[in-house]
Amino acid sequence: MTIVSRGAQQNGPPGNASAGAGEIQVSRPKERPGHIYAALDLGTNNCRLLIAKPEASGFRVLDSFSRTVRLGEGLAQSGELSEAAITRAIDAIRICAAKMRKRGVTSARAIATQACRMARNGPEFIRRVAKETGLHFDIIPPAEEARLAARGVTPLLDRTDNGALVFDIGGGSTELIWLDLREPKRRPRILRWGSIPLGVVTLGEKFSGRLDEPGVYGEMVAEITHHLMGLPDPVPPGEHPAGSFHMLGTSGTVTTIAGLFLGLERYERSKVDGTWIARDDILKVIEQLKSMSLAQRAAHSCIGADRAELVIPGLAIFESIFRLWTPPRLRVADRGLREGMLLALMEGAGDHKEHKAKRRRRGGKRRKRRSRHRGPAT
Repeated sequence: MTIVSRGAQQNGPPGNASAGAGEIQVSRPKERPGHIYAALDLGTNNCRLLIAKPEASGFRVLDSFSRTVRLGEGLAQSGELSEAAITRAIDAIRICAAKMRKRGVTSARAIATQACRMARNGPEFIRRVAKETGLHFDIIPPAEEARLAARGVTPLLDRTDNGALVFDIGGGSTELIWLDLREPKRRPRILRWGSIPLGVVTLGEKFSGRLDEPGVYGEMVAEITHHLMGLPDPVPPGEHPAGSFHMLGTSGTVTTIAGLFLGLERYERSKVDGTWIARDDILKVIEQLKSMSLAQRAAHSCIGADRAELVIPGLAIFESIFRLWTPPRLRVADRGLREGMLLALMEGAGDHKEHKAKRRRRGGKRRKRRSRHRGPAT
């Protein structure tokens, strides 16, 4: 399989922020009609693939895949990826490679996140993956993970607010991004960002076997709050650098909260993605989840047995973020890193033209004034 692999591009045109929840908008697609893209994300808990083809108003998903591989299982104790976890991950990646071949993917990017960043044998694992599957993964830093996640959810941001706090609760880490929305015609800019090395898997393992014991949930919230307040240059509780703001969350925890809020009998992405939840309703769902037993969580159609334990550390992370910055409303995204990767790949095709145009403008009489904001665009 011959695939052109590109790094994430950050200098594309702004996305259409008024997109509906069920569609992904891409600004001015520049790709040849035959181009097919793939984004593969190997996280601490899941392996996820998205294959798409650009269209005039965005892109159409051709295929997708998601499997729980628990790559980071036991990592906090051993410092290394276990052979069992490696085997599970490689088995899933082989399926992804086969799907990419079947769909005729021409441009792709594969990334690995917190588990591979933490593990002593992370680079060795990546080399083994390339040898056994033919797919080459980049172990990306938290800053790039934050940018890509923010890019993926850009169409759901409400430009009537001055800012947004986007957060992504992963398996091994949690990223927070404070975005500036004050310039409607520009892509949102990152004012501040932060990452903590705790996600649903790493926090859950730290309290393994005790998750439903009295007082343990409070301990988890206290620990996460401590990490959040220890971020470099933290944003004061209840505030946003741009002024009025809303939150936007992307993770299994947040989509579960939306499923409970909507009273879904089974999970439906079309109903969850883009859902708004008011502050008081969020508090009610938090209490509802906290009051459920392990068996009740496992039996719930929007949670299930596989996530019955992980949803509790995820909820502790979510509640810590929510209570520190407490926005009037939250928007839920069932999209994020993979969509951000696809948008970056698609928009990157025209970067050479944009760079040439910029060079022609340099030294000219009609040079555009620079933005007063220094943060990078998403």
